[in-house]
Amino acid sequence: MSQLKFKDGRQLLIEYDAGHVSPEDNKHIISEGKDMDFSQDLILYAVLQKYDTPNKNGRIYPEVILKRENEKYQNLIKKGGALNELNHPTSSLIDLDRVSHSILETWWDGKMLMGKIKLFTSPGWKKMGIVSTKGDQAAMLLMNGATLGISSRGVGSLKNVKGQNVVQEDFELIGFDFVSNPSTHGAFLSPVNESVNKMIVDECGKWCKSQDLMRNILEELN
Repeated sequence: MSQLKFKDGRQLLIEYDAGHVSPEDNKHIISEGKDMDFSQDLILYAVLQKYDTPNKNGRIYPEVILKRENEKYQNLIKKGGALNELNHPTSSLIDLDRVSHSILETWWDGKMLMGKIKLFTSPGWKKMGIVSTKGDQAAMLLMNGATLGISSRGVGSLKNVKGQNVVQEDFELIGFDFVSNPSTHGAFLSPVNESVNKMIVDECGKWCKSQDLMRNILEELN
């Protein structure tokens, strides 16, 4: 994955192991969907991100920064603008053609940022289960037992502190996208310099083959 650089020196930071939406955690909701009742909005609950907890790549989001950005994110939620995408975005902008869901609410459970998510499903899905939008695709995958990863997306820089990459004060949260890889992946990093590492991360570890297969399926549906 190529690095997206900004004039102010920051780069796009994507965390593919931020969290997940699990069928097990949403068993009641998804079991209702399997009875072919598509008419209601599909609301899910998920882990979105964690603070002061090293990722598989050693990256850490300090508590004060993640809580600050979550507070700012509430303005988007209130305005109905907390839009997010399906699959691997590579831009700092939300692509409306790829929007699959919105965040309705967030709250803290210890170090974990939790979220209430609404899938944007189409009239065709709600009436007959027809898949025609990104939200429909996400609903179809979940109802067939897939666990969707949550990829947090933001713009900022990292500083290497005792071998760990700590997110800096210039970080700005963009959102939380659905991705194919679950939350137990390894990480491949691309540092820019020795003291302050600014990078994009693509993570898959031992799950690379299954991730590539799921990505290919999603790309064929685009």
